[in-house]
Amino acid sequence: MVLEMKVPSPGESITEVEIAEWLVQDGDYVEKDQAIAEVDSDKATLELPAEESGIITLKAEEGDAVAVGEVVCLIDTSAAKPEGDSGAAPAVKQEAKEEPVKVEASKPAEVKKETYASGTPSPAAKKILDEKGIESATVSGSGRDGRITKEDAVKAVPSMGSPTGGSRGESRSKLSMLRRKVAERLVAAKNETAMLTTFNEVDMSPIFELRKQYKETFKEKHGVSLGFMSFFTKAVVRALELYPAVNSMIDGKEMLSYDFCDISIAVSGPKGLMVPVIRNAENLTFRGVEAEVKRLAIRAREGEITVDEMTGGTFTITNGGVFGSMLSTPIINPPQSAILGMHNIVERPIAKDGQVVIAPIMYVALSYDHRIIDGKESVGFLVAVKEALESPEELLMDGNVKKALEL
Repeated sequence: MVLEMKVPSPGESITEVEIAEWLVQDGDYVEKDQAIAEVDSDKATLELPAEESGIITLKAEEGDAVAVGEVVCLIDTSAAKPEGDSGAAPAVKQEAKEEPVKVEASKPAEVKKETYASGTPSPAAKKILDEKGIESATVSGSGRDGRITKEDAVKAVPSMGSPTGGSRGESRSKLSMLRRKVAERLVAAKNETAMLTTFNEVDMSPIFELRKQYKETFKEKHGVSLGFMSFFTKAVVRALELYPAVNSMIDGKEMLSYDFCDISIAVSGPKGLMVPVIRNAENLTFRGVEAEVKRLAIRAREGEITVDEMTGGTFTITNGGVFGSMLSTPIINPPQSAILGMHNIVERPIAKDGQVVIAPIMYVALSYDHRIIDGKESVGFLVAVKEALESPEELLMDGNVKKALEL
């Protein structure tokens, strides 16, 4: 019996995937549930498991875009599993005997003659070169009498200056469907929103003190670290409740507001940017946030994140500080209306109680869609985040640290 394996639907609204990599070769024997391919959708990279055991015949190439429901391989379930290496070893090709090279000494080497056509582009080639801004004199023609063909023009690249003797190689690789979709969404966010960014700075000293005092106890009891993300997530949830317009989206001519906080966390994964979602963050404790952040980050980095885990989200937090970023303007994750950017923490001199002191400072940025969020709300939201982070015991823990940390 030959089983037709079709592309399963990886999620709602996804109609097409791309074969990123075949993990088996044509003619291999595969076991049921064995991962046979990695497929890219516009939201995630997923593994495709074999539905049955048998000999596989591939029906699509790496890089092919295939529709959901389309047959990508056949599995002959009646084929017996090969024992050891018998029948599996490839046939060794006999090397052809090397023929002696005949040299006719009587004929001199032919010298290519320069003619009026040398270096002259064909009409089609000239059009391409003009579009690229490349002078025909810099292109070597492969056509008859040195004429520049259309193919020569297509392959031609602008001059990068005079060679210096070093390596000047280049390579091309196809963008994954996920990377292309991310690119489209980023461009759309820039083109379709009235995006502005407001900045502020946060004195992280109070959080440093709390973590120093309770970090080890917290980890021993809950099995997760007391990081910065729980403080930022809790501060964002509080600010979203104070400024609900930031927790809203534009839907046609209407503003859609939410009474829950699904916080998207930007994570750098092996296949590109992933944005898993912490559902109903307003109901989570510090322990709950840290556990969920850890779970989602691990799944994203190991390529196990699902489309459902990245769908939705009403607000995004991104942390460029882990890569050393001092300040940036994060791009909104559409259709959301705002995104908070965290950055690295650096000891800086600041004025406190009339004295210049050294404190761990983080610059924070809020990019927002000005079509739906006014300047007063955006600045007020970021100030509310700053206030909560600088007074966490009072504003995030109701004055009881041990109860908030469940210690």
